[in-house]
Amino acid sequence: MTAAGDGPWLDDAAGRLVRPFTVSNGRTKPSIALDLMSQVMATGVTPLGYLGPEHAQALDLCRAPVSVAEAAAHLKLPAVVTKVLLSDLVDCGALTTKPPVFHHTPTDRSLLEAVLDGLRRQL
Repeated sequence: MTAAGDGPWLDDAAGRLVRPFTVSNGRTKPSIALDLMSQVMATGVTPLGYLGPEHAQALDLCRAPVSVAEAAAHLKLPAVVTKVLLSDLVDCGALTTKPPVFHHTPTDRSLLEAVLDGLRRQL
């Protein structure tokens, strides 16, 4: 039995019917460097050739700027698989990417302590 809107790829009892690394043809390395905080956005270019349903879902998701981490969460795929899919779309010109913008240095002690405090409150 499939969950609403998930099509034949998900099953309520069994979970994902297609293994995540099948989606990326077993590839674990994206062709470009993508950080989890990198922003990706559709360019409006239609990819040539067949890329697969996950590529189409990713492209649809990226109509507005979205981070790689958000894309992985929405696609319900591991981050490394999502990076491979997104890099395929960047390679064919369908997506553009920009590195994350930090208003603080990512190793700023006060920022890291605030993140740690937030995580502790969640547990």
